[in-house]
Amino acid sequence: MDPKNGNGSAVQNSVKTFDPRVESLAQKIRLAKLPEELLEKANSMIARLQLISHESGFLIEFDNISRYIDWICSLPWNNKTTDVLDLKHAQMVLDKNHYGLTDVKQKILEYLSIMIYKSAQGKDLNESFARAPIISLVGLVGVGKTTVAYSIAESLGRKIERIPFGGMGGAQMLRGQSRFNPEAEPGFIIKALKRAGTNNPVFLLDEIDRVSEEARGDIMGVLVELLDPEQNRSFVDHYIDFPVDLSNVLFIATSNNTKDISTAVLDRLELIQMPSYSDQEKIVIAKNYMFPKILVESGMSLKDIVVEDSAWEDIVRPLGYDSGIRSLKRTVEGMVRRVALFTLEGKIPKGQLFRVNRENIKVLVPQW
Repeated sequence: MDPKNGNGSAVQNSVKTFDPRVESLAQKIRLAKLPEELLEKANSMIARLQLISHESGFLIEFDNISRYIDWICSLPWNNKTTDVLDLKHAQMVLDKNHYGLTDVKQKILEYLSIMIYKSAQGKDLNESFARAPIISLVGLVGVGKTTVAYSIAESLGRKIERIPFGGMGGAQMLRGQSRFNPEAEPGFIIKALKRAGTNNPVFLLDEIDRVSEEARGDIMGVLVELLDPEQNRSFVDHYIDFPVDLSNVLFIATSNNTKDISTAVLDRLELIQMPSYSDQEKIVIAKNYMFPKILVESGMSLKDIVVEDSAWEDIVRPLGYDSGIRSLKRTVEGMVRRVALFTLEGKIPKGQLFRVNRENIKVLVPQW
């Protein structure tokens, strides 16, 4: 968002407010640096409130308008973060947060390289973003789609907001409702923009293939508008009722498959397939990434529990093959909790190092 700002002094000076509640709203508008047309619209609302300040319907109208003004003044019309355009930094973040996924990391680095290249040439970075395909991470449950999206945001130094599409029942959840409806409020897009506090965050459109069947057509229509650089420069939420520029936003979508995504949406996506993890990859992830973090979260350390190398195979696959690592995380968490329980029950002497091996693993990990 980069609206033409005016100080609006002529409009503001023409509004003489006396009711302290109305004056408080007028002051909020003056400090918000709204786009000029929206500023005029807001000040006309203030003028109307002042005119009816002594009428019986004032409180209802005041509540409606004050909520609207709170929303438009809280949006980041001009606030933005500075991108971290450093390929080595991006590589470091991806390697720190993810083991393996070589092809996925390569594609992401290629995507970021174009941003860095255009920025070095002095070209408009937002324009380069608008013309770039939208990243879409496709893979089975638990393979790390969401965490990769968070890593992309971290590598760029951008805020990230997750917008869940799973079970979404209507397009109005994205686009909001008219403020003239009772209990109306903005949609998920505007709410996410407010939470981010910047006009160039990363929006994670999570599980776009899992919207409700009856609303799929309408939701896909809004998605086309969001992902199209010619349309998202003037996205209109029904509650805000004013064009909001989303061209600075980096959209990242995730899905389990593409069969329930419309052709028009797919045409705007750069699909990156997320592979399933091999057993060997899971062992490295569990041993070097997951287990140390779970120990810290549990208040324990390697002085309390260690896992012998021979036991990891049974931990990784206690019940059969799983494409992702969520069940693996639950298994490791359960193992650590059981050791903590045995220690408190006196089955393991306090202060004594407990070694997980192939002999005792069946007691610590569920076996069905």
